[in-house]
Amino acid sequence: MEKKRFAESELIINEDGSVFHLHVKPEYLADKIIVVGDPGRVATVAAHFDTKEYEVQSREFHTVTGTYKDKRITVISTGIGCDNIDIVMNEIDALANIDFNTRTENDSHRSLEIVRIGTCGGLQPFTPEGTFICSETSIGFDGLLNFYSGRDSVCDLRLERALISHLGWTGNQCQPYPYVIDADKQLVERIAANDMVKGITIACGGFFGPQGRELRIPLADPRQNEKIESFEYQGRRITNFEMESSALAGLAKLMGHKAVTTCMVIANRRAGKANTGYKNTIDNLIETVLDRI
Repeated sequence: MEKKRFAESELIINEDGSVFHLHVKPEYLADKIIVVGDPGRVATVAAHFDTKEYEVQSREFHTVTGTYKDKRITVISTGIGCDNIDIVMNEIDALANIDFNTRTENDSHRSLEIVRIGTCGGLQPFTPEGTFICSETSIGFDGLLNFYSGRDSVCDLRLERALISHLGWTGNQCQPYPYVIDADKQLVERIAANDMVKGITIACGGFFGPQGRELRIPLADPRQNEKIESFEYQGRRITNFEMESSALAGLAKLMGHKAVTTCMVIANRRAGKANTGYKNTIDNLIETVLDRI
């Protein structure tokens, strides 16, 4: 069977042989990958490395590959949002599984291990500021996975229907149809261990209205967060809001990779409190993930 060839317009490769947005070459991608939102946080993660072999920055995508305790690790910044996760996940999968010379898929599949380190807003009394949450399950309010074949085969359709019913979303009032995806179970157990909350995370398509924040524009549903906080499914509750976990877990599952999101709570929406000085304490989460990845 003849291999599919990926056209120049579909897989854009720069003149130096690097992938279009990330500007990373295949040989510089490690099997273990940490993704962070903030390009500045890449340096914070890489400061723990014992050696550094490669560094490149393009737009919001800052990449460093090095070693930590004999483990080769790549850290990449994604910027904010599931749309950027779509770029990063597709490009790192291409780096791992497509021959850039022939523009065809490699004969053997290379599976990556990807852990996101981020910040989030806690939604429950048991997720106060400073809590580390591992997103065992993610709910995508962004709609991204709905554009890919096979989304129903990897998603929890019953939980999706239960949440839509609970929120009372119908017709055009509904956000892009939510998708519910579990992170890789083995990776969750290793990364979360016994000292992180294993939660259900909603990945939102924005920071303000989609997360129930109201400034000058009134919300379509002022009770949205109240409904989300009260939702319960098989004894589980929604623990936090962030903006990337669903796309990361969903695309990883469709591509044959392992992925999970970990976040530190910097704001508790129920208590109405936020900690803007979190950058010093998130280093504890970074060290934890580096040791366990």
